[in-house]
Amino acid sequence: MQTLPFLKMNGAGNDFVVLDNRTRQLTLDAPAIVRLCDRHRGVGADGVLLVEPADADSPADFRMRYFNADGGEAEMCGNGARCFARYAGRLSAATDDASHPREGLSFQTQAGVIHAHLDGKSVRLEMSRPTDGRDLGGLQLADDQHFPLAYFLNTGVPHVVVPVPDVETVDVHPLGRAIRYHERFAPKGTNANFIEAVSRDQIILRTYERGVEGETLACGTGATAAALVHADLNGWQGAGTVAVRVRSGDTLHIGFERTGPFQFEKVTLGGPADFVFNGEVML
Repeated sequence: MQTLPFLKMNGAGNDFVVLDNRTRQLTLDAPAIVRLCDRHRGVGADGVLLVEPADADSPADFRMRYFNADGGEAEMCGNGARCFARYAGRLSAATDDASHPREGLSFQTQAGVIHAHLDGKSVRLEMSRPTDGRDLGGLQLADDQHFPLAYFLNTGVPHVVVPVPDVETVDVHPLGRAIRYHERFAPKGTNANFIEAVSRDQIILRTYERGVEGETLACGTGATAAALVHADLNGWQGAGTVAVRVRSGDTLHIGFERTGPFQFEKVTLGGPADFVFNGEVML
């Protein structure tokens, strides 16, 4: 059994255990990740973030590894990446010139190199270019539930976006799980997002997250996918910003430049990244 120092952070309510692995001596298997994320027997979190040095041939400052609460490693996590960036910025401050505090940094992820801009408690990410955007032509679920409108977009991880008239009436867990495991997205599955349009530049979002296997208070890549689909449905031309209110009550801001149907450049994700507490846990 080992004693493991950790930091707890949250991004708009999406919470994480953050571990400093710059020595790359820490190895965690899936059961250890599950124990850390257990809200009754562990620290409790939606996922685990490892801060590691960038590869020798990478121009990035750090490398981010992200594990969902089920122990599986994922390509990217938007809210986690903001928390990662703020913590990495704190680590960098120990060696940077104090008279010139760092305002940005970059880090490797499985979805590509992410650039982060630090502004106090807020972080804005330059996201990787979305891929595989398409109209699904509706989505039929096994329980005879049919969504006439459904869209797919990969914003680092796969997302289905379903517009609904009122997100408060959506039974997110069973419907989200049915979408997550739908045969159209096998074998890896997808995240499921339900959006309510408030205006042309504002939506409300609820997300069922793959790997957490339930609804979370926020999902950064889901907010990004939802905002871009909403922008596409509204025929945005050129640059724009959509505000996304998530389950925690926080608002994430998605910037973009729409260049064509389901085609976006210069995508950004901005929002809070908060330190909660630090401690030690026995594993």
